[in-house]
Amino acid sequence: MPLHRGEPDPLAPADVAGPDALNALAESAQDLSHATTMQDVQRIVPTAARCLTGADGATLVLRDVDECLYVEEDAIQPLWKGRRFPLSACISGWAMLNGQPAAIDDVYADERVPHDVYRPTFVKSMLMVPIVVHESLGAIGMYWAQRHRDTTFDVALARALAASTAVALEHLRMGEQLTRSAQENARLAQEVERRRSTEEDLRELCERDPLTGLLNRRAWDMALTGSLRKRRQPMYVALIDLDQFKAFNDRHGHPAGDALLRRAAVAWRGALRTADVLARYGGEEFAILLASCSAESALDIIDRVRLATVDEQSVSIGVATWDGHESADSLVSRADQALYDAKRAGRNRVVLAS
Repeated sequence: MPLHRGEPDPLAPADVAGPDALNALAESAQDLSHATTMQDVQRIVPTAARCLTGADGATLVLRDVDECLYVEEDAIQPLWKGRRFPLSACISGWAMLNGQPAAIDDVYADERVPHDVYRPTFVKSMLMVPIVVHESLGAIGMYWAQRHRDTTFDVALARALAASTAVALEHLRMGEQLTRSAQENARLAQEVERRRSTEEDLRELCERDPLTGLLNRRAWDMALTGSLRKRRQPMYVALIDLDQFKAFNDRHGHPAGDALLRRAAVAWRGALRTADVLARYGGEEFAILLASCSAESALDIIDRVRLATVDEQSVSIGVATWDGHESADSLVSRADQALYDAKRAGRNRVVLAS
């Protein structure tokens, strides 16, 4: 039916204040550039879309694999916030798949539109623009309650908003990737530290005597072999034996004997230098490795150990000086012979191997 003079065309585009629209677009782009969360983007985009185009409603749609997820909206009546539609069955999906806007002045005359979904809404006309970076990330929908025909300027504004939205979404994606990478690096660092700690704990268990906390026989053998390999002269090996320990155990019981060994280990460790090695050789027998000291100093240190023995107990000690060539077994064997000589000579003394 022809229009009377002065009667507005219902499909005629509304007058657009170009500078105002461009200013609004610039403000929206700036707001999106400062967005740090998806909630920021969801808050900004639908409201900006309505403001730029004079629409009665707007939605932000994100692509989720093969579905369109309507994550946010700003409209005069509810639309589809929170709902999902197959990518192939909605106009936002069409815009994403084709990478181009869909400007529709009559939603019920366009076969791309699922009419049953739109009937409960106020929508008569719409504009859907894709959000594209390297691929379609989503779309922005703008809707009118009356028939509306979009101008080239409307579409350009909407596409510019979509471009700013694409940049914001890409920045968020990159930020999330960096955060995940940082979290993964932190997790890997924690795992490495946990394993290192576990390995140290296991090594500690393998090298420490559980009763006294001193090095065990295995760790002692390794320490002695390593020192001989380095040829750290002069070097001395001492073997210590608690005198009459079996009688002490029989008289006081094994728990008291264990307590004596622990206290003696602490006392002897306090009589040695920091670099000296003290180990539980086996039973009530202990071993000491001294390096980088004179024979006189070595014997003084060993005698301090003898005098430090607790609970009025006494010890016999045999000491052997490494000649720079003999094996670890030979060196220990000579210290053991000197220990035997100390016991045979009356105990509670230090004897230097010949």
